[in-house]
Amino acid sequence: MQEKNQLSTLSLAILGLIGQKPLSGYDVRKVFSTTPMGHFSSSPGAIYPALKRIEKNGWIKGEVKNRKTLRPKLVFKLTDTGRKVLAEHLTRPVTKDDVMWHMDDLMLRFAFLGHVVGRKQTVKFLKEFAAEVEAHLSSLRQYMDEVRETMSPYGRLAMDNGLDSYRVNARWARRAIKQLQQSGE
Repeated sequence: MQEKNQLSTLSLAILGLIGQKPLSGYDVRKVFSTTPMGHFSSSPGAIYPALKRIEKNGWIKGEVKNRKTLRPKLVFKLTDTGRKVLAEHLTRPVTKDDVMWHMDDLMLRFAFLGHVVGRKQTVKFLKEFAAEVEAHLSSLRQYMDEVRETMSPYGRLAMDNGLDSYRVNARWARRAIKQLQQSGE
């Protein structure tokens, strides 16, 4: 079971979106179903319980809008506590485990960082990300050097694909750092 302050990727996605602007459950579902964030879940069976859980934790607060219409709308806003939890999660150090197993969470963290904590913290995150990716890439290369001759061609090709994807991530991070350091945003 997750600790109260440990966010699942779905909770992170929801908090990040609501942190950008107040949204209803329907609005969250719409973002998930019409953007690349859709792989988190556009299912009402996942989103609405997550919204209730997040609200119960005190991270968001729902307010009914258009009460006197036929379709009142429950719109969620980030609370001060929610903003703090989100900022803490976004700015925690990047680890080797994150790079190996949670790349989707890392990219989601990156997507919300600038809006929540600003450019300086985002650049710091990217530097940590690049360093961890490059360290992992180095250990994978060393491993490949040791076992390449004993691997099947399929295993080698699969490892080459993994190495290529880490190289691309490291290159992207260095380019993003440079762009953010040069821009005034």
